[in-house]
Amino acid sequence: MTSLAHPQLRFTPVVKDPSAPRELVILGSTGSIGTQAIDVVRRNPDRFRVVALSAAGGRVELLAEQALELGVHTVAVADPAAEPALRAALAAKAAGRPLPAVLVGPDAATELAAAECHSVLNGITGSIGLAPTLAALKAGRVLVLANKESLIVGGPLVKAVARPGQIVPVDSEHAALFQALAGGTRAEVRKLVVTASGGPFRNRTREQLAGVTREDALAHPTWAMGPVVTINSATLVNKGLEVIEAHLLYDVPFERIEVVVHPQSVVHSMVEFTDGSTLAQASPPDMRMPIALGLGWPERVPDAAPGCDWTKAATWEFFPLDNDAFPAVELAREVGTLGGTAPAVFNAANEECVEAFLNGRLAFTGIVDTVAKVVAEHGTPAAGTSLTVEDVLHAEDWARARARELAAG
Repeated sequence: MTSLAHPQLRFTPVVKDPSAPRELVILGSTGSIGTQAIDVVRRNPDRFRVVALSAAGGRVELLAEQALELGVHTVAVADPAAEPALRAALAAKAAGRPLPAVLVGPDAATELAAAECHSVLNGITGSIGLAPTLAALKAGRVLVLANKESLIVGGPLVKAVARPGQIVPVDSEHAALFQALAGGTRAEVRKLVVTASGGPFRNRTREQLAGVTREDALAHPTWAMGPVVTINSATLVNKGLEVIEAHLLYDVPFERIEVVVHPQSVVHSMVEFTDGSTLAQASPPDMRMPIALGLGWPERVPDAAPGCDWTKAATWEFFPLDNDAFPAVELAREVGTLGGTAPAVFNAANEECVEAFLNGRLAFTGIVDTVAKVVAEHGTPAAGTSLTVEDVLHAEDWARARARELAAG
């Protein structure tokens, strides 16, 4: 099977003028990934031009500012209730500049993903990013993928339409693997080593995790992220999702994907080759580097983010993962091995459990425990069955409902 993302496999979309700035569509423009991507574009106007933006609708003032600054032709908002405020913000801030067209509704981002451009950055959070991912791939765009959930819940669907090299990953771990894999052939790869910061509780036992509060879990020691991703990092569910994603992106068996705890978050992941050599990608924790790599690939964007300061002493530590305290990674391996709709059930149940924890209805350790119960009840997919989008949506609906029931006690 061919890797979806491999640096030696190049996909080049058809564009009207290859010498012009690369035209981009950014989905999830007001989130963490989207705002940092716009920062990269802002500092490289000769290389990139944003033609369309989408957002959920919670930050319409920012969305309007982005759209007018970048001069996009279309802006989309998922929440219909946000349309009046968005149009008002655009009109108030236009100052004579042309207003973009406005798309509204849950399918608006999917429509933008198929728009004429070179690359689509999918920075949407959650499995709602699946339809835009499929739309971008089917339209023949380069998919700069930050929305790991769309690959995880719809892996077979994505693999069925993606062409070799059409996906460039943005997660810092997968961008690191992407770069390190350039050091050898596929046959020379022994294992992938995915690093984890360990979150704020890396030295705690399972018993010590029982009393973790919402405020404790939201205080990540390294990265500034949204609440769901931050909680996923604290439980290491995020790392479990990344293991599944690595398997799907690089076609490496689960038993050859290892997770190690690296508190400094400078080595973002590693590839071990068959001769015993290990190549690591290192950079300070700044998402603008992997974002710029995705937007500019196969060329690098100079000064995308600061590099390591080798004039100062530094210590990099690596520890084995405590699977008893943090069972999410092993559960993700099981789910990924099951395949079918099991990853969708895992992801959807986790999103519901995270919400229950943030709202005080579920203990911290109850997040993964409840997800495991939902996965167990879902069972093993029937052998030989093909996956459809409807299957994924139905499995997610069931998993969310069941997770809410279990969380309610």
